[in-house]
Amino acid sequence: MQHLIELIEQYGLSFVFLNVLIAQTGLPVPAVPTLIVAGALLAHANYSLVQVLAAAVTASLLADLAWFFAGARFGRPVLRTLCRISLSADSCVRQTESIYSRWGPASLLVAKFIPGFSAVATAMAGLIGTRWRVFTLFDSLGALLWAGAAVALGAIFSDAVRDILDVLETLGKAGLLVIAGGFATAILLKLRQRRRFYRQLRMDRITVDELRTLLDEGRAPSVLDVRAISSQQRDGRIPGATAVDSRNLHQAILAIEPAGEVVVYCACPNEASAALIAKQLIQLGFSRVRPLQGGIDAWIAAGYVVDR
Repeated sequence: MQHLIELIEQYGLSFVFLNVLIAQTGLPVPAVPTLIVAGALLAHANYSLVQVLAAAVTASLLADLAWFFAGARFGRPVLRTLCRISLSADSCVRQTESIYSRWGPASLLVAKFIPGFSAVATAMAGLIGTRWRVFTLFDSLGALLWAGAAVALGAIFSDAVRDILDVLETLGKAGLLVIAGGFATAILLKLRQRRRFYRQLRMDRITVDELRTLLDEGRAPSVLDVRAISSQQRDGRIPGATAVDSRNLHQAILAIEPAGEVVVYCACPNEASAALIAKQLIQLGFSRVRPLQGGIDAWIAAGYVVDR
């Protein structure tokens, strides 16, 4: 911890800039502790409040713009990359899309305060065509609120922060182990969450070719589209599919026979939302529920038509 303090005191703004930049790329590296410590050291540091906030906002904006333009250029593969880097559950893609579709660029004002939302939201903004000037404005303000809150927290409770730092410094290697253990525990919990998620995906899936055959033969199952409305409007739906809002799942399935076959699809990495909805349907008494392998992307890639 003393080494962290020395780094901040010696390199100050450069260390804050680098830490925030790495964190905002999506890597599981926390930046808030650094900002809090930087705020606690403001009274005796060789940098000002404005300078530390400028460094944090600039670093955050650079990383976010990179993901924004990547989302605009490469689309959904970028979202899959973000999920792998950040160790976030893949279902965050649909949740992020729903939030962003509802609140638009204004959601970026609080994005960094919501775990699993910030990095994906930046790529999502580029994917759905948000103007880069609008994105830059709201993202900068959001970064300023986020960094300002952390720095203010450190400045207001500077004595308490220093007491904690003194205790960790007194513990020496044990204090370092406590910090390292905390980071390791957080990452292990994320990995455990991901393993549970993948276990949910081990249920039988149906391919787009199998679904197409069922439709052609007149044995069409009930097909549920669990994507956000914006995605359905942009990419279209599989013919005959019913749009389902996961928040009103019970009402959406009233007309579906529990004994019949149900196919659920989305546009998430690893059919994430589809698998989660399928699990909920099984718990509600549906016995034949199958996520569509590859989702709407696989359907379109196979050359099959969509309803718009």
